[in-house]
Amino acid sequence: MPFLDNLIAFTFAATLLTLTPGLDTALVLRTATVEGKQQALRAALGISAGCLSWGAAVAFGLGALIAVSELAFNVLKYCGAAYLAWLGLNMLLRPRQSLSPAGGTDNTTTNWFFKGMMGNVLNPKIGIFYVSFLPQFIPQGQPLITWTFGLVGIHVAIGLLWSIILIGATQPLAKMLRREKVITWMDRATGMVFVLFAARLAFSKR
Repeated sequence: MPFLDNLIAFTFAATLLTLTPGLDTALVLRTATVEGKQQALRAALGISAGCLSWGAAVAFGLGALIAVSELAFNVLKYCGAAYLAWLGLNMLLRPRQSLSPAGGTDNTTTNWFFKGMMGNVLNPKIGIFYVSFLPQFIPQGQPLITWTFGLVGIHVAIGLLWSIILIGATQPLAKMLRREKVITWMDRATGMVFVLFAARLAFSKR
């Protein structure tokens, strides 16, 4: 497949993957409606950092280990499922009724970037996806590391653009979405989504 055709085909496939509703979409939407656009952007940046971490792992061989080692895959899978379940149960059992006070901004900021990143880092299926998907678009004889980071960079750029669109779409409704009952409902709904994704990850196979 010619050089340009590879990039076009990958960009199209990565766009379809990004637009498919999943955990990242749920996290960005929930954070945008409840916390505001700045916090949602930080969560989106954390998600991107998680993708880049997996891109580095794949480029330098760890992704291949996850792909062939049942033990490594299962350890990371169950850690990821436990982390998602912990996030989800906290939202389900202890939903907030108002936004965090201004004095806690720095702590909340750090948490949402970290949560976005760890949601991807602890999901081995992203590593498996990169290991199995990226090589199809790397021309024969081209440097593996350079192309891996380049393709992951395209995926991250598309994801950030989609997150910005989602964040922007919530702003006209921001005042209504930040009401006490809506905040509580959003926390519980997102918590349920996280728990379901945790179960799906825990019972998934390669």
